[in-house]
Amino acid sequence: MNQRPFIVAIDGPAGAGKSTVSKVLARRLGFALVDTGAIYRCVALKARREGIALDDDGKLGELLGRVRVSFEVVGEDNHVFLDGEDVSAEIRTPENSMAASQVSSRPVVREGLLSLQRRLALQAPKGAILEGRDIGTVVFPDADAKFFLEADPTIRARRRYEELFQKGVERSLSDVLTDQVKRDQDDASRAVAPLKPADDARRVDSTELPLSEVVHTLEQEILARISRR
Repeated sequence: MNQRPFIVAIDGPAGAGKSTVSKVLARRLGFALVDTGAIYRCVALKARREGIALDDDGKLGELLGRVRVSFEVVGEDNHVFLDGEDVSAEIRTPENSMAASQVSSRPVVREGLLSLQRRLALQAPKGAILEGRDIGTVVFPDADAKFFLEADPTIRARRRYEELFQKGVERSLSDVLTDQVKRDQDDASRAVAPLKPADDARRVDSTELPLSEVVHTLEQEILARISRR
């Protein structure tokens, strides 16, 4: 029997550095990168485009059967495609981010996307890095390596503000922080798959750490686990 790909779970709240760290790690290790948060964002975007209420479980369930999400690394960026359209920028607007938080709280959506997330990871030839909020607790509770990235809320909001500014999105830092606090509360308090570190996840606080140090910390542990596998 062929051994399954090496699975790395990276969870944490928005702005903790998951996306950047995961992208660099995937490139350095030659692993596939599965941004599970982007998948929920795509569902939210498609629902908004079709005028589907974000709490309409019946229509959301039907929509899941028509969603086609794929990823492609282009240069330094992991591009997200919804039904063949590059929606990398559109899914990360503040409005769609809040909508994604809403749809991700619906059990029908979380259950419906589990198989897609797992399939994207298990079809990787070598290994896969999955980033999200419930990878180590729900999607892959048996992941080979689990990490939970966290950082000071103000620092996280500042990072998000800078990211939006670079994309030409005008938002005040206070608005970004307000949205972040609400999303953190929603994600942590939802009944299904709440945001929380897995019991066996290594917690890494990136508040004062440079990207290189965070990547190095995770990479060394992953390589050690691969060698012991």
